[in-house]
Amino acid sequence: MVVLSQNGRQQLPLIKACKPNYGFTGIPMIDMTSPHAKAHMVEACEEFGFFKLVNHGVPMEFMSRLEDEGIKFFSLPQSEKDLAGPPQPFGYGNRRIGPNGDVGWIEYLLLSTNPDSISQICSSISPENPEIFGSAVADYVSSVKNMTYEVLEMIAEGLNIEPRNVLSSLLKDEESDSCFRVNHYPPCPEVEALRGRGLVGFGEHTDPQIISVLRSNNTNGLEICLKDGTWVSVAPDQDSFFINVGDSLQVVFTPTPSNFVFFRRQKAKPNQITPIPNFPPPFSPCS
Repeated sequence: MVVLSQNGRQQLPLIKACKPNYGFTGIPMIDMTSPHAKAHMVEACEEFGFFKLVNHGVPMEFMSRLEDEGIKFFSLPQSEKDLAGPPQPFGYGNRRIGPNGDVGWIEYLLLSTNPDSISQICSSISPENPEIFGSAVADYVSSVKNMTYEVLEMIAEGLNIEPRNVLSSLLKDEESDSCFRVNHYPPCPEVEALRGRGLVGFGEHTDPQIISVLRSNNTNGLEICLKDGTWVSVAPDQDSFFINVGDSLQVVFTPTPSNFVFFRRQKAKPNQITPIPNFPPPFSPCS
């Protein structure tokens, strides 16, 4: 990211600073190998729409390798990163989050989880070593997909839904447009001068998909909103995953909107890398 001029600062996506509860320790932590995991997942989905997953089975090697490749890419000169964008819909994007004009202090790579699509786009993301980058993404995505299938099947069992794969089969469908996003929240020294305000990395939103899987390096910035409207900070844990129930699945648990996920940068902080696979249901056009 370039350092902004005074005029550029005025265009930063600012919010009025709220006071999240940084001491909140009530985020459910679920051991995937526990015999009670299914029941705990259902409880967490009903109460929070969000939980932390440990003993998930995704090799740490895959997690670290993807993070390393992401850091290498985002450390490139801006002119080189721009060669991998703009996203149409996949590729590199900078500040503009989506098609509705939303902006944030963020840059990202948006990829399909389809292996063929990953292979094709890696030549523009890493022209010198596309095989290395592609292998890191493919290994990570494949492993996280399998973990997510199991999570959804455990939730289905916890809800006494049959067959067990009724939810996971939606993700395995060939028409599913699952995507994979690597978000980078660069440090922003200008934030120190913005007293009383915070800088939006990725603003307040719900996820429309069935489920989203988040992982972050050890940098703070993720917040969720509880049922009573209280914002709480989610402590990072690079060894674990955070499961966010999307709008498409949340209706199973409650008729009210699902929890918000909220990224923001308040101070000049180290870089944050966040890989996020999103799993929507298959798209079926009306006939």
